[in-house]
Amino acid sequence: MKFKVSIVLCGIFFIVGVVNANECAKESASEAPKCAVEEFRALDAKLNKDYNNYRLRLDEFKKLKFRDVQLAWIKYRDLACGFESSQVEGGSAFQMIRSQCLSKLTRQRIDELEYLLNCEEGDLSCPAPR
Repeated sequence: MKFKVSIVLCGIFFIVGVVNANECAKESASEAPKCAVEEFRALDAKLNKDYNNYRLRLDEFKKLKFRDVQLAWIKYRDLACGFESSQVEGGSAFQMIRSQCLSKLTRQRIDELEYLLNCEEGDLSCPAPR
């Protein structure tokens, strides 16, 4: 269910745009956590947009496989960032550290999806070339 909600929110958060990580570093200590959360939301919206655009190319069988990959990636991302931020869990830096981790891994996944979106016919590692 979280996955479907994330897709629905995609359109809303995409309007915000992707916040540059360097901009968050310029924020005051009180604004940095909010900036980190906004950055992640914008990246998550971009991720969902790329995911949905690529999904349009797939037949029903590949859509199911692609969904399974994405759900496994989301689980990995959430667990990895939970671990990475565990040192500050319960503290004032937790939200910022976790959001920065989520952003870092989401950027990596966006790069993977953009590769899939742009792969050419003849690329054997591409399930659905453009």
